[in-house]
Amino acid sequence: MTGLSKTLMIIGAVIFFIGLLMPFLHLGKLPGDIVVKKGNNVFYFPVVTSIVVSIVLSLIFYVIGRFR
Repeated sequence: MTGLSKTLMIIGAVIFFIGLLMPFLHLGKLPGDIVVKKGNNVFYFPVVTSIVVSIVLSLIFYVIGRFR
């Protein structure tokens, strides 16, 4: 198996695992996320959620990089 196929399989497994955990994590409803409701319009900007996801992905890629 080539390096690209292994990488794609790992990425797919990680996405699958995250998809299984999403109903239990309640991401997107953290304090600090911006929600503006005016009339029928809702503007949602997940600031803190984006930071948390960025930190988690950075740690995952750091660990993967250490084992390569």
